[in-house]
Amino acid sequence: MDEELRERVETAAETAALFNAVKHESDAAVGAVMGPLMGENPAFREHADDVPGVVGGVVSRVNEMSHEERVERLQELAPERYDELTSEDEDDDGPLPDLPNVDAYDEIRMRCAPNPNGPWHLGSARMPAVIGTYKEMYDGWMLVRFDDTDPETKRPDLDAYDEILEAVDYLGFEPDEVMKASDRVETYYEHARDLVDLGGAYTCSCTGEEFSELKNAGEPCPHRDKDPETTREEFEAMVDGEYGAGEMTLRVKTDIDHKNPALRDWVAFRMVDTPHPREEAKEYRCWPMLDFQSGVDDHLAGVTHIVRGIDLQDSAKRQRFVYDYFDWEYPEVVHWGHVQIDAYDVKMSTSTIKQLVAEGELDGWDDPRAPTVASVRRRGIQGEALVDAMLELGMSTSDVDLAMSSVYAKNREYVDDDATRRFLVRDPVELDIDGEHPERAHPPLHPDHEERGDRDIPVGDALALEPDDVPEAGERVWLKGLGCVESTDEGLAFTNDDLSVVTDGDVDVVHWAPADGPTVRMRTMDGDDHGVTEPGLADHDVDDVVQFERVGYARVDDIEFDGDADVQTYFAHP
Repeated sequence: MDEELRERVETAAETAALFNAVKHESDAAVGAVMGPLMGENPAFREHADDVPGVVGGVVSRVNEMSHEERVERLQELAPERYDELTSEDEDDDGPLPDLPNVDAYDEIRMRCAPNPNGPWHLGSARMPAVIGTYKEMYDGWMLVRFDDTDPETKRPDLDAYDEILEAVDYLGFEPDEVMKASDRVETYYEHARDLVDLGGAYTCSCTGEEFSELKNAGEPCPHRDKDPETTREEFEAMVDGEYGAGEMTLRVKTDIDHKNPALRDWVAFRMVDTPHPREEAKEYRCWPMLDFQSGVDDHLAGVTHIVRGIDLQDSAKRQRFVYDYFDWEYPEVVHWGHVQIDAYDVKMSTSTIKQLVAEGELDGWDDPRAPTVASVRRRGIQGEALVDAMLELGMSTSDVDLAMSSVYAKNREYVDDDATRRFLVRDPVELDIDGEHPERAHPPLHPDHEERGDRDIPVGDALALEPDDVPEAGERVWLKGLGCVESTDEGLAFTNDDLSVVTDGDVDVVHWAPADGPTVRMRTMDGDDHGVTEPGLADHDVDDVVQFERVGYARVDDIEFDGDADVQTYFAHP
């Protein structure tokens, strides 16, 4: 990071830290600064490893100021941000904007409606993060409904149902009810029959191409005016599976002259030859389209507010025709833009990830290279950190970018206090120790918690250093928790230097490990690292998060690893 960029980072960080501190009348938090900083400044992202160190120093300086000094400095540095603060509603302290018309409802009821065609990628986590938070804000009700009525194009994955519920739990939320749409097909049939009786639907045997030509020309389908009795008979034949795929549909009668062709007499039910993978639903061949199924379910579940992508505005418009036929009140709708996530080479797409897993390019949905919820969970990133970062994106209708560095900053706040410090030497270079030397080292388990005690690391006759840390002949380095050594022809020799050689800037501090220490495989987004560690790592429990000093945080994955190392860990972040 050059000086010009560092100055830009410092200025942006100071503005964000002052804004955060003045708004909440408390000290600024690094995590709260990192999210908007990286989201609003894409140029900073390629320096994601360096930015937190700069931000940390800026936040520390801001936190030394009084509230009055912070206000004065914010007015001087970014008066428009201060004006933004003073114009905000004093009561608007929630993590999200208020939902519309909440006072009109006795209870706020919302739904998260995943398609279980695979486990969740990271973008999928945004919906439960927001819905779950609104539930907490309003003491409301949350439904997880699996919209699994497409057995063919987005064929359900039988494992995904439980995996998605596990992801919701990992994010810190518990649904009040869980349902599968494929259990409710008879309910959709009943509402289709009622719609036919109301004159709101008709059966159509036009091919897709034929109907498209009529629709785009604003001309009615020749089947549009058939009597309800014939429509009812043909729909029952659909239900009984007497038609094959593409031979018959049930269409909602809307406005054939509507200015938006996509809303003209849309398909409510179609025939699907492929059996559903669930045993309970495999006999059905007549399946509702999502807009019909979800519209009926939202009403029956009493959903008051729907959050959906800006690209799905037509869904609400289609469903309103059905709601008008039944004289139902349509829920409040909030639209938002798509979320994109940096730092990954793999496309954030369920179908893409599924293909890469099937081809063996990824080891599974929890491969650290995959942009999935299962992956970040296995890396030791806390669900709360992902939720916090998602909430900072807000509810804009514009597409938004989530910087993984903001997730990492949030996660540090959750894990750092409990993370025991350890040494991991990657690609170790073994160096003999020349002459007399200490037999053991006792660096602290945690620098901020002396009461937790020290580590006990045997020195032995040889040490391991990372390649970039090996000193040239005659040069010195300071081994953390041990002392100063000089490179000799025989290896490393301890000197009598005290810590002043470090504080004066003459000697670099490096980490180390016994050359015969336990071996480690650390899985990362860039591939696997191998190294040696101190014996204490093997004493940890699986799921413990440790900080490998000068490397970063990692989750202990397997302490009896059968592969090419004694211990397997997953790298979380710097």
